[in-house]
Amino acid sequence: MSAPTLTLARRLRASPFETRSLVGARTASVYNHVVLPTSYRSLEEDYWHLREHVQIWDVGCQVQVEVVGPDAYEFIEYLTPRDVSRCQVGQCIYTPLTDENGGIVNDPLVLRLAEDRFWISLSDSDVMLWAKGLALGRGLDVQVFDPDVFPVSIQGPKADDLLSRILGDGIRELKFFRFIETTIADTPVVVARTGWSGQGGFEIYLQEPGKGVDLWDALVAAGEGLELLPGCPNLIERIESGLLSFGNDMTLANNPLEAGLDRFFKLGKAADYLGREALEAIAAAGLKQRMARLVIEGEPVPNPRGVYSIQGTSGEVTGSLTSVAFSPRLGFNVAFGYVPTADAVVGSVVRVDTPSGVREAQVVGTDWSLG
Repeated sequence: MSAPTLTLARRLRASPFETRSLVGARTASVYNHVVLPTSYRSLEEDYWHLREHVQIWDVGCQVQVEVVGPDAYEFIEYLTPRDVSRCQVGQCIYTPLTDENGGIVNDPLVLRLAEDRFWISLSDSDVMLWAKGLALGRGLDVQVFDPDVFPVSIQGPKADDLLSRILGDGIRELKFFRFIETTIADTPVVVARTGWSGQGGFEIYLQEPGKGVDLWDALVAAGEGLELLPGCPNLIERIESGLLSFGNDMTLANNPLEAGLDRFFKLGKAADYLGREALEAIAAAGLKQRMARLVIEGEPVPNPRGVYSIQGTSGEVTGSLTSVAFSPRLGFNVAFGYVPTADAVVGSVVRVDTPSGVREAQVVGTDWSLG
């Protein structure tokens, strides 16, 4: 049975790049009410090209929430368990936003443009109205709004070569999770050393949506001779790179401790934040499950839209496989899943209930080594 065609309606927000990015896209989805291409040639062909060359991605779906005003810093601190005081102007931080129960509301990048001005670059969940309500309820002197800013991404091992043709070789020295404000195609942009792949690259934040085509074309022209192609976040590559996906690998039902995001923060930061008491209670009680990298050898496991349950070594059924793909480079299925805490150690073997039967999955380290 063929998949239905995506209908583009006015209730879907238009990316400034879509007249270019949708050309040649074979599949697409909706992310933050914006169309996101999900494949161009095939999942595997896109994967190899991303690893070997350079791609331009329309990630206008990473919509922004701007927070500005005298209490902006205090408010950003309140949204996350991460210590924002360490974030300097010109720096980005990856951080979970938590609710009163410690659940993950979103896992954005936060860019600090000034001491009292931030962009929250979102994953796929609505945050602006939630943030506006929190700011109003706390009586903070801030403005919370959509700044109409859209990113386009350059990803792959040749990304530095491409962008240096436009901004000079100095861009090669830009550190990871840092950004600069500059001009490309006669429009102001923020260029950050970030991106949703492990192959290196940049995200370029367009502030004038009417210049989307001009910016895209300028980047494409700079990629001449570098085998630049349009691309998009790739399931195989992002799992291999250890990049979790909000809505797939974590939701509001998960907390950042079990999702493994506690490596980005420590409990007990000085500033107050939403969910502090809940997270401290969860930590004190002990975690029932933890996110793990899993290897499943043998034939490809179908990528689940439903839930593939996981049974630990004790026989307890807990958690689920959240993302899985067959890696043509490694020769086995790479996956993320929640396993019982006792099994969240390298070498543990758990059982996954798949449509083709129960399969064994081994917990592995960050290099996907089978030990």
